[in-house]
Amino acid sequence: MDKKRVLTGITTSGTPHLGNYVGAIRPAVEASLTGDFESFFFLADYHALIKCQDPEMVNQSTLEIAAAWLALGLDPNQVTFYRQSDIPEIPELTWFLTCMTAKGLVNRAHAYKSAVQLNDEQCEDPDFGISMGLFSYPILMAADILMFNAHNIPVGRDQIQHIEMARDIAQRFNHHYGELFVLPTAQVDDDSAVLQGLDGRKMSKSYGNTIPLFLTEKKLKKHINKIKTNLLEPGDPKDPDSSAVFQIWQAFASQDEIDYMRDAFAQGIAWGEAKKKLFELVNSQLNEPRERYFELMARPEEVENILSVGADKARVHSSALIAKLRNAVGLRRLS
Repeated sequence: MDKKRVLTGITTSGTPHLGNYVGAIRPAVEASLTGDFESFFFLADYHALIKCQDPEMVNQSTLEIAAAWLALGLDPNQVTFYRQSDIPEIPELTWFLTCMTAKGLVNRAHAYKSAVQLNDEQCEDPDFGISMGLFSYPILMAADILMFNAHNIPVGRDQIQHIEMARDIAQRFNHHYGELFVLPTAQVDDDSAVLQGLDGRKMSKSYGNTIPLFLTEKKLKKHINKIKTNLLEPGDPKDPDSSAVFQIWQAFASQDEIDYMRDAFAQGIAWGEAKKKLFELVNSQLNEPRERYFELMARPEEVENILSVGADKARVHSSALIAKLRNAVGLRRLS
């Protein structure tokens, strides 16, 4: 491998929103276009099944998220873009890793510990409502990463533990069966934006406070007008650093535009005017991708074809590695 590999997974469990765009999609697409790395992007539809058992929603979300990434500039000719469930070697590797992973390691996973703690607080059985999917999630994530021997995994701080667990699992496997896996490194971008949602909390589907990425112009304006503000009147100076309106502006604006709006806040711009300018800025940047997105949504066969080609590219790597792994663990022909 000449170039280092970077791998990014996108869970297919909802409609992408502005927070996903500025925090993950935009920086990942920009990095992939530099050609500095060999980039792997995948739709994590196995992971989606942990939280969502609505088959139509999982299927629709797969289309929406694939269309969104493609519309926003992901070039399938420059990267390997595939659907997780199109790579049968991933669940096979998950089982190999499961057989080498200490249960005590998985017991320490944050999501599992949080679920147990919540049950304890509600006087329920510790394992109430906890599926093996939730418990084993870190092993599937390790398989996603190790399947392609990725070096760098861009993640938020809340996901660092999973990359460390993948390293631990890989080290244990390598120690037992030989040097088969690259040890991955978490790549945390502290400069990536974390947007506030409509209610001032972090923009998140779980809070129901998101601004979906590809709304019509009319609906985008309506959502931006819903952003929570204080009762300061026009002419009253406003604090940009505590304002969701300014924060979203900052994520889309040039430095000159940021300076302009910071000054406008100091001069007491009316909230209605600030929201109007925010809509115009965001809409101008999403206009072209929005058209491409709706074209792709209307032609799911085009998206399917792109993912099928991506799966073929991915399986060149996964088939070769799984053959080595099968041999290493002893799953060989008898003659």
